Amino acid sequence: MNLLVYYEQFQWIGHAIAREKQIKAGSREAKNDLIRSMNPTWKDLYEEIKDIMTE
Repeated sequence: MNLLVYYEQFQWIGHAIAREKQIKAGSREAKNDLIRSMNPTWKDLYEEIKDIMTE
């Protein structure tokens, strides 16, 4: 089962890629802390983003 538990929006693809590299370079605990800071219950956020994805 896959859940969307964290996302960020960017206007420019280059900024998104740079942020993705920054996040990927962090430890698993840093990634978990980032998720918990925005989504403490690890709720599936797909319903929030599905309309954004079709724009």
